[in-house]
Amino acid sequence: MTLIYHITSRDAALWARQTGEYRTESLAQDGFIHLSQHHQILSVANAFYAGKKELVILVVETSRLKAKLKYEAPVHPSASTSAAALSEDARFPHLYGPLNLDAVVKAVNFPPLANGRFELPAEISDQK
Repeated sequence: MTLIYHITSRDAALWARQTGEYRTESLAQDGFIHLSQHHQILSVANAFYAGKKELVILVVETSRLKAKLKYEAPVHPSASTSAAALSEDARFPHLYGPLNLDAVVKAVNFPPLANGRFELPAEISDQK
């Protein structure tokens, strides 16, 4: 079982439940949904979501995906200087289509620490 992860707002995850699939702005703009491998979650969270509240991590089982999944070099949706914190040689999972909800094995609350940074929730800290 191979798991990958996607950080999103609680509202977006709830909306996906109502519509039956999960879509992102990046799917419309870039053609894919950004996901992370386990070891990439914190660097992504702290680079792009620092201080944001009401987030969840969607835990996705890759064998259940209906859309094509590719591991590729990072693509940064903004010119944010925090993007430099990500390793350029790491490969990130990109999903080329909507995320079917039956591939999501769980959604884990992902609150920031008091300083706005993140640490892995206990529910996924030892998963890989």
